[in-house]
Amino acid sequence: MKTAALIVAAGRGSRAGAPLPKQYAPLGGKPLLSHTIRAFASHPDVSHIQVVIHSDDRTLYENAASGASKMLPPVPGGASRQASVLAGLEALERQVPDLGFVLIHDGARPFVSSSLISRVIDALETAPGALPALAVTDTLRQGENGLSGGSVPRDGLFRAQTPQGFRFADILAAHRAFAGQDFTDDVAVAAEAGLETRLVEGSEDNFKVTHAEDFLRAERYLAASMETRVGSGYDVHRFAEGDHVTLCGVAVPHTHGLSGHSDADVGLHAVTDAILGALGDGDIGSHFPPSDAQWKGTASHLFVEHAVKLMRARGGTLSHVDLTLICERPKIGPHREAMRARLAEILQVPLSRVAVKATTTEGLGFTGRQEGIAAQAVATLKLPASEEP
Repeated sequence: MKTAALIVAAGRGSRAGAPLPKQYAPLGGKPLLSHTIRAFASHPDVSHIQVVIHSDDRTLYENAASGASKMLPPVPGGASRQASVLAGLEALERQVPDLGFVLIHDGARPFVSSSLISRVIDALETAPGALPALAVTDTLRQGENGLSGGSVPRDGLFRAQTPQGFRFADILAAHRAFAGQDFTDDVAVAAEAGLETRLVEGSEDNFKVTHAEDFLRAERYLAASMETRVGSGYDVHRFAEGDHVTLCGVAVPHTHGLSGHSDADVGLHAVTDAILGALGDGDIGSHFPPSDAQWKGTASHLFVEHAVKLMRARGGTLSHVDLTLICERPKIGPHREAMRARLAEILQVPLSRVAVKATTTEGLGFTGRQEGIAAQAVATLKLPASEEP
């Protein structure tokens, strides 16, 4: 059964007080909407993602959605949230045949968990609709003219969240039938159409970023939800005929070249393995097998960029890379800063996050005998903490 996520992000978000619409305001160095998209893109049961945007925000959207999988072309929203949802539903009807379920989500709820998404999808197996919600636990009171009035019974009251899930054909028909009317959310539209909606457990972390103080809360949450990963990489290449070696993407004149299936950039190979190691995602040989002719002579910056792309797809950021080149010759010192600058460019990080060092083995071993060059690297990443099963 195909399941699509419909993310509504066409509002202006003026209450957040930011110069940009809140869904594009930075959160942890990325647009808020990027976090929302990633939550659904990483869920194995979500097959497509449709985002509804304001017609003026296409460039902002392209930046926020860059690199995300499962994305359909964005669709412009309408004058109201309900009109935007209908526009998104009709776009899904055109693009995704035989769509079974749709999850309608606020773009400004960036911390929806995989387990919450699963609970909503599971509920749709036995009910036309599913609503994640939290029981009201605070005392409720009426107020008038700044004074506290009587209490309101809270039994049976819930705080509604998104994604609100529905069987696709049912909610599309409901939105079409009641287009132009004013409803508070999609469950209200479903109820008007006589569709039953099942409650599932929501999450306090699945809060909506509305006001400026919500961004502060979101930044604190994001910082607390990240974990530090450290990976190491090591590589060796022997000398061969040639007049230069390539190290960190920089051509260094030398009496020999380096032998390898690609361009034999021992430094970039070590960095690639360090990042892949921190991700727990194999090594450079498993992603770019030396037995595959298409990688023969390839510039090694492509390997590093691939590892960085994998990291970013998982919501990660690179904190630091520390690379040590081990050789007697050529001398690294005169080229060190050029190597740092090129490596920082490839990694797309500030220069201060890259260290390139060099050492010898005092004439010992294969590097001491000037038979080749070795490199070792350490990469420090920040990744969203994995959810418990």
